Amino acid sequence: MLPALAALLLALTGPAGQAGAAVGPAVKLSVSQAGTGGSVTVSGTGWRPRALLMMLVCGRATPARGVIGGTNSCANGDGRAVTTDADGRFSRKLPVAEPPVPCPCVVHVATVTGAGAEADTVLEVAGHPVSPLPAERSAGRLAVLSDTRLTGSGGLLTWFGAPPSRTLVLTVGNTGAGAIENPVFRVGTAHGVFAPEWDERQWHGTLQPGKKAQIELPVELSAGAHGDYTVTLRYAGRVLAVQPWAVGRPWGVTLFWILLCLVVPAALFRVGMAVVDRVRPRRPGGAGHRRRLPRPAVRPRPPLPRSRTGGPPAPAAAPADTTPTLPWFTPDSAPGGPAGRSSAPHDDSPTSPTTPTTKGPT
Repeated sequence: MLPALAALLLALTGPAGQAGAAVGPAVKLSVSQAGTGGSVTVSGTGWRPRALLMMLVCGRATPARGVIGGTNSCANGDGRAVTTDADGRFSRKLPVAEPPVPCPCVVHVATVTGAGAEADTVLEVAGHPVSPLPAERSAGRLAVLSDTRLTGSGGLLTWFGAPPSRTLVLTVGNTGAGAIENPVFRVGTAHGVFAPEWDERQWHGTLQPGKKAQIELPVELSAGAHGDYTVTLRYAGRVLAVQPWAVGRPWGVTLFWILLCLVVPAALFRVGMAVVDRVRPRRPGGAGHRRRLPRPAVRPRPPLPRSRTGGPPAPAAAPADTTPTLPWFTPDSAPGGPAGRSSAPHDDSPTSPTTPTTKGPT
């Protein structure tokens, strides 16, 4: 029983078991050497299904250490994009171009969106200079021990287009044999399918072998940025963490432009109407003039007659009696006059005496 168990363990930990356990992205080339202007067929297995990949020829790189200097050491203008199939496989030709730095060179394949993954394979570029790689600063090796997260939130200024900022927080451990002092990380931010923009962030401190530490690195986007972003953390040519970041739209800027489009035309309209009202000619009876009603004619009052002695003006005389007089009556005895009314006999008045009638000469 024990010998059989030992044989089983040996089979699982032996070369065949290690080969079966090494499951992950892999890349191979149709030829290991090519000249500038030629092409090689790049094939890959073990990638995510339907993943978008980028293939580049990079210098100053080995599969063990990765690409030193990131994509700045690659021929980015001659790269090719490829999408894996449902089984995570791909195959495509890649033109061979000289990288901007000396070899050793590799074909570097990395994911563009989603979870980060990459793989390198050696390629000898004929005729391109070769120089030794810089010595490693230490024998330390960083490994991520916890999930990466972005902390922080936007404020009022971000709502009006200020640059969004977050803090990338993760816990790393030193799995190497030497200490790591003041490591320099590369933080990249990519929008959608575009290539990331890299910034260097240095963490001040010393991480001894077998120790762990929490690292906080600032991440900032450009002003007015919004949409789906991806934050990638690299160290020593290896991708340590990939974190998605959904940035909200700065609605304050949209509101500002809407108000500007409403206020400015209204102000220009009012100014234009005021100018037109000042420069247009005035017409009688127009809207710019008030219509005045004619005043009633006032007859002048005749002046009062002055007295001859120079005193105050004499009062106006009472209106004269306009009673008509008959030709056969005197004015005092006219009918209706005061004398006629007093001398006329009244038969219905018992108190009035009867005046005898005198008889004239015959």
